[in-house]
Amino acid sequence: MKTRILFFVGINIIIIFFNISVSTAVEDTYKLDPVHSSIVFRIKHLGISYVYGRFHSPEGVIKFDEGNPSNGFVEVTVKASDIDTENADRDNHLRSADFFDVEKFPRISFKSRDVKMIKDDLYEVAGDMELHGVTRKILINITRTGSGEDPWGGFRVGAETTFTIKRSDYGMTGMMGIVGDKVELTISIEAVKN
Repeated sequence: MKTRILFFVGINIIIIFFNISVSTAVEDTYKLDPVHSSIVFRIKHLGISYVYGRFHSPEGVIKFDEGNPSNGFVEVTVKASDIDTENADRDNHLRSADFFDVEKFPRISFKSRDVKMIKDDLYEVAGDMELHGVTRKILINITRTGSGEDPWGGFRVGAETTFTIKRSDYGMTGMMGIVGDKVELTISIEAVKN
């Protein structure tokens, strides 16, 4: 009788432990904080110098599974009309059909398809980038820059990536030669756990 009771107690402990392990292995979901996230780009002008700009108020979601990074997911979206190069005339021209054509293609986005950990805090992420109505697969490296509690009782994570695309790959060919083809993007995000 004692052996049977001990057996059932042991089984219950294993079941409870298994349930706790499964519940803690679930991925965490974070929402981008647009105030503390940045999308910055640079592109050559006349092949001589770089012009810098940014997109304001990115939105998105990060899913992160500490135990299994391949379950991770990244999605970042920004309004094409939010472009800012600190020159109103240039920004309006960039919003026109010569470049971003924001009336026709209002959003720029990246959605991951596959996440691999390369080493601590460095991940290789394959995904789809949509720009100017064209979606292309790209491969980028993302560095986890930090994580921790904030002063308001939340938990935050940060990440950053820098990569280069060709705007011509997305059908954006206006003013080639005057404006460069290669665009270097730096995306730095801070996100709050849901």
